[in-house]
Amino acid sequence: MKLFNLSRDFAVDLGTANTLIMHEDKIVVNEPSIVAFDVFKNKVIAVGFEAMNMHEKTHQNIKTVKPLRDGVIADYHAAEEMIKGMLSKALIKQGFGIGAKRFVICIPYATTEVEKRAVRDSAQHVGATEVYMIHEPIAAALGIGLDITAPTGWMVVDIGGGTTEIVVISLSGVVCNQSVKIAGNAFDLDIIDYMRRQHNLMIGERTAEKIKVEVGSAVHDLDNPPQPYRVLGRDLITGIPKAINIGHEEIATVLDKNVSKIEEAVLKALEECPPELSADIYENGIYLTGGGAYLRGLDKRLSKATQLKINIAAEPLLAVMRGTGKALKDLPKFREVLMR
Repeated sequence: MKLFNLSRDFAVDLGTANTLIMHEDKIVVNEPSIVAFDVFKNKVIAVGFEAMNMHEKTHQNIKTVKPLRDGVIADYHAAEEMIKGMLSKALIKQGFGIGAKRFVICIPYATTEVEKRAVRDSAQHVGATEVYMIHEPIAAALGIGLDITAPTGWMVVDIGGGTTEIVVISLSGVVCNQSVKIAGNAFDLDIIDYMRRQHNLMIGERTAEKIKVEVGSAVHDLDNPPQPYRVLGRDLITGIPKAINIGHEEIATVLDKNVSKIEEAVLKALEECPPELSADIYENGIYLTGGGAYLRGLDKRLSKATQLKINIAAEPLLAVMRGTGKALKDLPKFREVLMR
């Protein structure tokens, strides 16, 4: 019965760090963007959480691949297999086979035509008959309830896993934008490098992300600072596992350089903004979305740099997904912001 009652339309947030799929206004998949292969059999053995649990813990027969880099497909074959696996999880439990009627997929604003084609082809190879794309910052604006069709200026800063995108939106279009390949993954690499140089401790990506989540900060003076975090890794001198404690002040110093680059991109976008839209932004403030919005003190730091109010979305990680779902639900209304 489900097979006939449920539509086969899906909204997809194909992110560098996480992939989300929405069906019938419900998020049915929210898992890491990673796939695990059996090297010798060239066969997929795990997708999403199962593959992430294997990441950096595999033997020579198993390889884990993150098919997206900087928000776009870097490994075409792995991306296709990952999309198939994610869609299977969304469909099979509802009684469907593989295949979908319509996809709306969000992509970074700076995506090239070649990268768009890779996304489109991947979706078509898993059974989509119609594929639409929407830029992530526009989807984020829709997801947090902004009226992008109005003659009003809205500034959205979307900090994802691979890119940070800053756009000013008015009348369903992007007036000015800045995109920098600095976001969550770059923060993780900064932490890994710092731990190696400063503490002679080798850690992996998963541990770096935990450090970022537990004690990550953009400023030193937090109102409610987190407790120091116990980090486990391998001593580069002795080769023996060891543990050290890391506080938010250290991480604020580590991330300072890349956070400054995000600040500069925001200021540059403001400089390019037409004066009438600048007035709107002064009244409305700047909206932060994406996983990077959770970084402690980032709103405080951006507010100090811009002298503007910073609004953090209620659910920053889900803003893009919810906006993509809105576009899917009312394709005629949002035709101007959708691409084929």
